[in-house]
Amino acid sequence: MTNLANIPVFLLLFIRITSFFVTLPLFSYRTIPMPFKIGFSFFLAIVMFPAINAAGIQVDELYFLLLMKEVFVGVLIGLTASMILSAVQIAGGFIDFQMGFVIANVIDPQTGVQSPLTGQYFYIIALLFLLSVNGHYLLIDGIYYSYQFIPADAFIPFKDGNIAEFIITIFNKAFLIAFQMAIPIVGCLFLVDVALGIIARAVPQLNVFVVGLPLKIFVSFVVILFFLSLYIVLAKSLFETMFDTMQGLMKLFGGA
Repeated sequence: MTNLANIPVFLLLFIRITSFFVTLPLFSYRTIPMPFKIGFSFFLAIVMFPAINAAGIQVDELYFLLLMKEVFVGVLIGLTASMILSAVQIAGGFIDFQMGFVIANVIDPQTGVQSPLTGQYFYIIALLFLLSVNGHYLLIDGIYYSYQFIPADAFIPFKDGNIAEFIITIFNKAFLIAFQMAIPIVGCLFLVDVALGIIARAVPQLNVFVVGLPLKIFVSFVVILFFLSLYIVLAKSLFETMFDTMQGLMKLFGGA
């Protein structure tokens, strides 16, 4: 780093890592101070610099295109992980709609947007599980190994249709995982609705609208209690899908 000729290469590393942390789950939250994010990206770029083979980069008219490419790569890789992890919020939305909690959305202090109650509960458990298995280290490894597929001194060899097909695949995986997380609780609540419908026909004097809402909430809490062990298994599958998707995006950008 003492050679001034290495500054353009270091700046490319710093831009990609910073852009990566802008959209990456856990590292991009508002509760993490911005000076910490910038400082962490700076020191991480210093650590990664000796292992990156990108000598000979000069500041010319193509260098600014390389800077834009680094921003694009970092943001897209982090956004891909966020899209897969958003399956937890989607599953919580399905559950809250059946429970009647859909009108009680809360503001997530991490992202600053509204999120379902159940989805926020599952999301916190997923993040704790990610930290307990040192998954945040794997996320940092992801930005390091991205240089094996997408060198800092090379442009992205786009291929027609591959990006769109890959994005559609990401959405399909996220929706499928969300459906797997929500179907046990949603299925039980559907059976509760069927039972309430039968009771309403058999006992017309009973006001099922008054009884139904607290009953569905009680059943939901009981099912969630038994569902937590299965949820950990699904969370493990979710993170495996997230890491595989990030690697697949890197290979796609690298022309593999």
